[in-house]
Amino acid sequence: MLDSPVHRNHKLPHFAESFLLMGTVVTIRVVGTAEGPARQSIGRAIAAMTEVERQCSRFDEASALRHLCRHPGELVPVPPALFHALRIACEMSALTGGVFDPTVGRPLEQMGFNRHYLTQEAVESVGAGSPHASYRDITLFEDTLSVRLQQPVMLDLGGVAKGLAVDLGAQALQDFEGFAIDAGGDVYVHGRDPSGELWDIGIEHPERPDSPIRRLRVSGMAVCTSGSYKRRSPLNPGLHHLWNPITQTSAQGLLSCTVAAPLAVLADASATAAFLLGPQQAMDFIEKLGLAGFAVTEDWRTLETASMRRYMR
Repeated sequence: MLDSPVHRNHKLPHFAESFLLMGTVVTIRVVGTAEGPARQSIGRAIAAMTEVERQCSRFDEASALRHLCRHPGELVPVPPALFHALRIACEMSALTGGVFDPTVGRPLEQMGFNRHYLTQEAVESVGAGSPHASYRDITLFEDTLSVRLQQPVMLDLGGVAKGLAVDLGAQALQDFEGFAIDAGGDVYVHGRDPSGELWDIGIEHPERPDSPIRRLRVSGMAVCTSGSYKRRSPLNPGLHHLWNPITQTSAQGLLSCTVAAPLAVLADASATAAFLLGPQQAMDFIEKLGLAGFAVTEDWRTLETASMRRYMR
């Protein structure tokens, strides 16, 4: 979460705007400009982020993702954001041996994660789907931006799409002296904050959301967190939304996992993947990707990569 302490001396002009996207409140802050130019650029950023949701949502019957899922076995042209999100998801799936897998939409529906955050209307898959399907049943054709699902599945891009949306929103803000996008557990910062300093980002405490468990000072990077405390099953509170398709249950061992990376989509996907891999593998996995990581275990130990320490206050 992005911090802007009231006691700081704000030396630079700045403007902020918030909106709802992908089930969370997104706040965009722009530094070093008047309100008029800031509003125009924030509008472009919001449009880009909203388009990612429109293409990649599992909860919108009109989304490109659900259109793809309604046509298993067929070669289906898809819009760029959906194709890019699927490519990243499949790459992360291969790196984790299938622990991270975008074909887990159906199990998530069965746990009660099937309601649109705005309308609260239930959205169900068409057909039961194959219990043996995996990311290996997704074939991507980059030359035509087309996808073939070899088996009936319901895709879920929750570990990728929000980070991608943040990155595309950031592209619309690059001309400013500084900016920040805070999308719940996904944050991207650039340049300097309104006080002329590096941006201050708090890693959320799993039990005390208003009291960060660690603070980072960064710029030109994303910090994304995945946690079991974020979304619990309305049908079984013992389960959460980070589903491990290998063990066929919610991932165990960690309460949260945070990754700092140059791109939000990379930080988002890596944090989710590392969480799913569990405490024994999480930090090694993040380090092999050349990224910085921090995690809190279920027995309240903290784990961190050496590279993460350089950002900690």
